[in-house]
Amino acid sequence: MSYVNCQLCPRMCGVDRAAGERGFCRCPATAVVAKTMLHKWEEPALAGNGGSGAVFFGGCTLGCKYCQNAAISGGPVGTAMDSKALRAVFEDLIAQGAENIDLVTPTQYLPTLRPALTPKLSVPVVYNCGGYERAQTIASLDGLVDIYLPDLKYAEDRLALSLSGAKDYFAFATAAIREMVRQVGAPQWQGERLKKGVIIRHLILPGQVENSLKVLDWIGENFAPGQVLVSLMRQYTPMGGLASPFDRRVTEEEYQAVLSWMYLNDLQGFTQEGAAADSAYIPDF
Repeated sequence: MSYVNCQLCPRMCGVDRAAGERGFCRCPATAVVAKTMLHKWEEPALAGNGGSGAVFFGGCTLGCKYCQNAAISGGPVGTAMDSKALRAVFEDLIAQGAENIDLVTPTQYLPTLRPALTPKLSVPVVYNCGGYERAQTIASLDGLVDIYLPDLKYAEDRLALSLSGAKDYFAFATAAIREMVRQVGAPQWQGERLKKGVIIRHLILPGQVENSLKVLDWIGENFAPGQVLVSLMRQYTPMGGLASPFDRRVTEEEYQAVLSWMYLNDLQGFTQEGAAADSAYIPDF
């Protein structure tokens, strides 16, 4: 994996980022870090008492129209860091009490990131991504990541295309999730803290209950009960400029319909209160 003839994400732009060319993500051949923080709002099994040591990378391989991190995901916003500087950031967060190192949207910078993960850190490494990944790229992280935290946003191609510009999202995301589970296996715990495993996040979208049911069906059909955890999210917050129904929050009826389906599929994991749909929970970038 390198920045030359870039093939890191499913878009496989093939640009030479080492020579200054930019692909879909518009990111350079140097990791760009937008923000680091002790993040107290991740799933309780991750945040614990100290918080996740979140490292938010600038740029993204998706183009979600409703992205809550739009201030940094639309381009390489932040501070350029090489592998040595990234390692120092990780160690500083651990010194502050971070329960883990939470890499948020990191795929576009893997050639810089991978050396920073060696030798093994003293806390789990969380790979927090949008799910639109190449299984081959995820395979290159075998042994470096302890907890995978992918989204599984869409089961419907037309929705993935219209909202994220990625018609092939479901095929790539499901193959990548299978590779994640192959690597780290079923959840492993130390008390109430997750030390290893896969948590699949799914954000319910307004007016798209059918999409959510299909996502949960796929998880239930492909993994044994308890093999993965599911984080069912109702935090969708209208970001402005979107037509109906995406200009509103998820209703209680929509949430309850999806929640019931999660239980019918015998899926274990986490849920959110309605109060989570508030811009106050979006980090200040």
